[in-house]
Amino acid sequence: MARIPEQALRVLPYRVGQTLEAAGVGAAQRLCCALSGGIDSVVLLDVLASAQARYGFSLEAAHVHHGLNPAADDWAAFCAGLCRARNLPLQLFRVAVARDHPDGLEAAARHARHAALAQLDCDWLVLGHHRDDQAETVLFRLLRGAGVRGAAAMRAIAPGADGHIGKLRPLLTNSRAEIHAYAQARGLRWVDDDSNGDPRFARNDLRLRLIPTLETSFPGARATLARAATHFGEAATLLDELAALDSEMAAEGNDAFTHALLLRLSDARLANLLRWRIRTLGGLAPSAARLTEALRQLRTVDGPLRLPLGELVCYSYRGRVWLAPPLSAPPAAQAWQPGAGTSAWAGGAIDCHAATGEGIAAAALAKAHCRFTTRPPGLKLRLSAEQPARHFKDLCQQAGIPGWLRDHLPVLEVDGQVAWVGGIGTDVAYACAAGAAGWRLVFR
Repeated sequence: MARIPEQALRVLPYRVGQTLEAAGVGAAQRLCCALSGGIDSVVLLDVLASAQARYGFSLEAAHVHHGLNPAADDWAAFCAGLCRARNLPLQLFRVAVARDHPDGLEAAARHARHAALAQLDCDWLVLGHHRDDQAETVLFRLLRGAGVRGAAAMRAIAPGADGHIGKLRPLLTNSRAEIHAYAQARGLRWVDDDSNGDPRFARNDLRLRLIPTLETSFPGARATLARAATHFGEAATLLDELAALDSEMAAEGNDAFTHALLLRLSDARLANLLRWRIRTLGGLAPSAARLTEALRQLRTVDGPLRLPLGELVCYSYRGRVWLAPPLSAPPAAQAWQPGAGTSAWAGGAIDCHAATGEGIAAAALAKAHCRFTTRPPGLKLRLSAEQPARHFKDLCQQAGIPGWLRDHLPVLEVDGQVAWVGGIGTDVAYACAAGAAGWRLVFR
């Protein structure tokens, strides 16, 4: 037993260094250690501070003050003193935790903490999760019915994307016992959160009662569960690669799929593709029941579809399938001054570009009152001098605009007369003549 602290002094810095090197951490990169004051984060800060000289990164810490424990002020003061002694900057976040969160106080505190840390300006947020945390997370998620990706639990390296900070968990292969041995060998001090011993919280109950019971029959269950997370992670990576291949096979343009090609996929592959696409768009995974219903309708309904899938909507129209956020309410009419630029409209945008011989005649707009609005009753438009004016519904059908989008199309009125409709075109009365100056409008 006497050798354990000595081994921990070598093993922990070595494994942390492996993670830093695998993530490409080096000079000029900014790392922020999530510092609760507990033993895991204190050990992590100590190891990172010792590694600074070797790797050349800058280091700071962040502490989230939840205000839930009477000792919360003391914990914040402890973290401030720890950073002051090491000459490290500390960012303190005070958060309000919702007491009526549908998933309970534990989840509410976690959401508040994540939201606070997401505000950090750094390259990597470094977290003190260890192997035992990983085992608890795997079991917790499996008991809640997680799929392969959820069961993969936490990753040691999670690069940032779409404006999110990258996350490092360099202690993920170390046990709680190894971390405690390191802290003792280094003579570190930390704070203890008494709520970690409260079995009313689900994660605590797993750690204090269920996993120890498992280990009476399955010694090493924590290590086995953590190893299973690695296997689940590899499977999740393969599923993502398969989804990318299926997306390329069925792609129609940059943001849509060909419906007929999607139907060639098995239900499992189609569900995997939809989940992958939702995730790449920043949405949360839909429920299994909702996804199953979407697959059923995509295979059986011959006509337009609009299916809510979590935070996004799956649309199908005229052989094309795409995912997008729900349509916002049609906006109120807004005045428009002709000129190059972009105007926001119904969750999309109207781009205006100067043009010659196309679009709307600039002369027709020069002294007129212009505004964007929604379609007026009885709207007709004449797109060609060789054809009569046609009703709005006919024009939408010809242009392939589905019914649910039609009330959201921008209509340009010039002195009260319809001159242009987004996605359809310009009335001949306002069309730019060859060689004349015009404004080309595009609704996207």
